[in-house]
Amino acid sequence: MTSTPPPTADGTTRVLWRWTDRTPDAAARARIALICALDQFGCGGEALEDAVLAASELVANALEHAPGPYEMRLRCTTAGLICEVVDRDPRIPVVPAFPAVAPFGPDPKKRGGGVDALLEVLGERGRGLHIVHQLTSGAWGFAARRREGLKLAWMAIPRT
Repeated sequence: MTSTPPPTADGTTRVLWRWTDRTPDAAARARIALICALDQFGCGGEALEDAVLAASELVANALEHAPGPYEMRLRCTTAGLICEVVDRDPRIPVVPAFPAVAPFGPDPKKRGGGVDALLEVLGERGRGLHIVHQLTSGAWGFAARRREGLKLAWMAIPRT
């Protein structure tokens, strides 16, 4: 097995992983590809864990909401790394509002709560972009490349 040199801050975009909706364990394999690339870059610890979790949410969203094939890309800049998850739907999704407080905290404007409020907080769906927002400190977004028929969900990974 040969070792590839770590990426340099030249702005080059490298494709880490390509998959389709029929690729077995696509999300897990995308995470492994990102872990290997970040390890080569020297990223570790909490920064690596946060980046992998956030990227995993972007991959899951692409698989659920957009047609493939898909790609995970990594671009190295002087400020850090940009991870992109690319799909074949150029429409930018509606991004939920992000509260100034943690998304799972109580809303002081609402009275009550109880079981309904707890179930809303613990719901299995609809928290992915909130997770990405928290893990990236808001350094993420979408870009459409309509001529190419692509959408990029991107997130920044700061230099450690």
